[in-house]
Order: sequence, then C-alpha cells, then structure tokens
Amino acid sequence: MKTTVLGAGAWGTALAWVLHQNDHEVTLWGHDPAHLEAMQSTRRNAPYLPDLALPDTWKYVRDPAAAARDAELVVMAVPSKAFRAVASTLGSTRATVVTATKGIEFESGLTMGGILESVLPGSRIAALSGPSLAPEVARGVPTAVVAASTDETTAQWVQSAFHRPTFRVYRSQDRVGVELGGALKNVIAIAAGVCDGLGFGDNSKAALITRGQAEVRRLGVASGARSETFAGLSGLGDLTVTCFSRLSRNRSLGEQLGLGQTLEQATASTSSIAEGVPTARAAWRLAMRLDIEVPIIREVHAMLFEGKSVPQMVRDLLHRDHKAED
Repeated sequence: MKTTVLGAGAWGTALAWVLHQNDHEVTLWGHDPAHLEAMQSTRRNAPYLPDLALPDTWKYVRDPAAAARDAELVVMAVPSKAFRAVASTLGSTRATVVTATKGIEFESGLTMGGILESVLPGSRIAALSGPSLAPEVARGVPTAVVAASTDETTAQWVQSAFHRPTFRVYRSQDRVGVELGGALKNVIAIAAGVCDGLGFGDNSKAALITRGQAEVRRLGVASGARSETFAGLSGLGDLTVTCFSRLSRNRSLGEQLGLGQTLEQATASTSSIAEGVPTARAAWRLAMRLDIEVPIIREVHAMLFEGKSVPQMVRDLLHRDHKAED
C-alpha cells in the first residue's frame, strides 16, 4: 500500500518506520527542505531519531499535496499549530487520513480529527493515539495504541495497516474521546514535571495523575466522549507514560519550570514541541465554555499564560476546599 507521512519529526518518522516494517511504501514530507535533504542523504533523522537507520526506499517530497497525491493512507504528524494549514493542502484526497497529532485548536475547540472533518468533508478519518514514545517505537519496544474512527470499517482498516507484533493496535469508535485523552494528558504531564522539579515524591505525583485523570474524563464526557475511553490506552495509558517518562517533552518542560526556569528558557532547551503548552490554553477555554471544573488545567494555564508563579500555583491547588471524590 502507498502511504504518506506528513511530518518528519520523531513521531512521524517512527510511524513511517512501522509502516515500512509492514511492507508499505513510504513517502515522507517535512516543512524544512534542508532537513528532508539531510535525511535522504544521511539516512538518519538528526536530531530526532539519530540512531534509526532509514531505509533507502523511502521517498522524500517537499510539497505536501504532491506527497499525498497517490497515497491510500495519509498520516498527519505535524504540530497542532500547523495542522489546519497542512491538512488544507490535501484537497479532494481519496486517501484515508489518520491524525497522529495530540492537540486542540484554540480558536475552534476542535480536535485534530475535527479539523480534518472541516477541511476534508467526506473523507475517511481516524485518530491514532496511546502510550507511544517515538524513540521506543523506533527501537521496536513493545507498544500498544488505539486506532479510532466513528466508522468501524475505517478503524479496522487503519488497525490492520499499523498492527504488528511490537506495535499492537486496538480499535475504538470513540474518536473524540481517544483524541481528547491524548491531548489533555499533556497538560497534566506539565504539572507532573513541576512536581519532579520541586522534588515532590511519588505520593504527590500519584495524587496528581489520579485527579488529573478525573479532570480529563469530565471535560471529555462534556465534549461528547465516552467515560470508559479515559480508562484505556489513550486515557490512563498515555497519561501514565507521559507523566513518568524521562522521554516525555511535556513532563520535562514542567520539570524545568519547577526548577525555576521561565517558559522561554524551558522551551529553548529542547528542539521538540511540548504540545501541552498550546493545549493548556485551548483546554482552559473549552472548560470555561462547557462550565467544567478543571483545577489542575486551570492552574497550569495560569502558570503558562498569566504569570502565576510555581509556588503560588502549588499553594492554590493544595488549599482548595475538601470535597467528595468523583
């Protein structure tokens, strides 16, 4: 099968590698022509996955529309801020389009799959999400994810395209829930990183993850998702790995903030995008519109965008009124 991956970062490259291992043809597009040229000439993706030897059969195309023109499967693995613009280049594609980007559009409140529906009406759309750190996927570490589409046939087709022994793919028809679980956990992971930077213990992080999961579920259900989805791979699974892993960009960003760095300093220290930052802004706006209580998301938003200090954020969370567990 002819497949195209739009996005030449770590995650896009790792997914291209999975598709290659399943004997699919791979075409790769990235926004930086020089980066694409370097990947093609060196067979390496520095600095994202420098140890992975890229196959010499991959095609590298500088125009996203041309890259996707003859594809049967298009995977969107671009940052959320560029997602709508890149998706809009696909025109009247006949391919099944899979979003592997975890985010929420601030202006519309849409998930990335929602954006695809708006710019590619009538297309077969799915989301791929779950606890799947790109370096581990590239090394063949056993991983499980979920392919979600409102159309069961599309979900099964995407599942078959990616599934292999070390990349186990489950399926779901709750695409909104799968997408929101993957997006919102990044905000909670920033808070978990702050805990690490402040030197808090395992008790603190376990409590944060549990209460963060409750917020993600409340906001997701209010957005039309199924409650049980947030106990699955794209919910609890992704939340756990992102809050604990040293490979997590969002957790690492939070850790630097907890150590006293500014957001600008913490962002400059990594070449990768921490999607939890723009998602915090979109999630807080969505929560206000739906009138949903999300204290952790609210405080992360205040820390990132309102100038609230880390110590004050922690104090405000700890001094909330006691309540029944939900």
